[in-house]
Amino acid sequence: MAIHWFPGHMTKARRMITEQSAAVDVICEVIDARIPASSRNPDLAELTANKPRVVVLNRVDLADPTATSKWADSLKRNARVVLCDAKSGKGVETFERAVRDAFSVKLQRLSERGIEGAAVRVMVVGIPNAGKSTLINRLARRKAAVTADRPGVTRGRQWVTVSKSLELLDTPGILWPKIETERQSENLALTGAIRDAVLDTEELAVTLCDRLALSYPQLLMARYKLQSTDGGGLAILTECARRRGFLMSGGVVDTLRMANVILDEFRGGVIGRITLESEVPL
Repeated sequence: MAIHWFPGHMTKARRMITEQSAAVDVICEVIDARIPASSRNPDLAELTANKPRVVVLNRVDLADPTATSKWADSLKRNARVVLCDAKSGKGVETFERAVRDAFSVKLQRLSERGIEGAAVRVMVVGIPNAGKSTLINRLARRKAAVTADRPGVTRGRQWVTVSKSLELLDTPGILWPKIETERQSENLALTGAIRDAVLDTEELAVTLCDRLALSYPQLLMARYKLQSTDGGGLAILTECARRRGFLMSGGVVDTLRMANVILDEFRGGVIGRITLESEVPL
């Protein structure tokens, strides 16, 4: 399930990020706490000329807290880290301090030259549907950036003034030209970073059932009133559909309907707090 694609607007976004890097002080990379590795774009360091970095682990309220803590410790080796849920606003208040800490050396130099209160300019980047615009709106305390529960909504750059000391540049979400591994493709699709039309819905739901049966069986059984998670993903999906009463003419189980339900409930945190990437790099 490796994906080869690169829509035209992503090519433009890459060019824009490279061009605008010179005009900003700090790069804020927003990643999904449920897939911390898969939601990091490996091209960003090159595109942003290794500017000081803040990494925002977003959607922590949907992720396994134990895994999130381990990922945060790992990420802190190379960047300031903010743990937040931009939708609810939890943790967002720590963002500006993290930005100023990342830029502290330059701020100190400005202070020594008698320049106080300079605004820090931050470019907010990340993959599609990572929550960049939602974060910006929370920080600005107004609807300054367009948001939606689907990838590819932001298409152009937009400066947003948060305060006299903080300005943000919203950018379109970008993926990389070739997503190399099947696991990475699955993670991006399961969390909604890739449009649902790109991959088969039932196949994706079967994959999710397989992985939850392995890593979070109790959450899966509790949500869908299953006696066990034996038999593999397709058997689990079918049993979930049967228990929900999703039957078509002739008593045929409607697994497609159940596939849409289970994907929506995973993405909304209804099944529980789940991280699809629990192994943290040493």
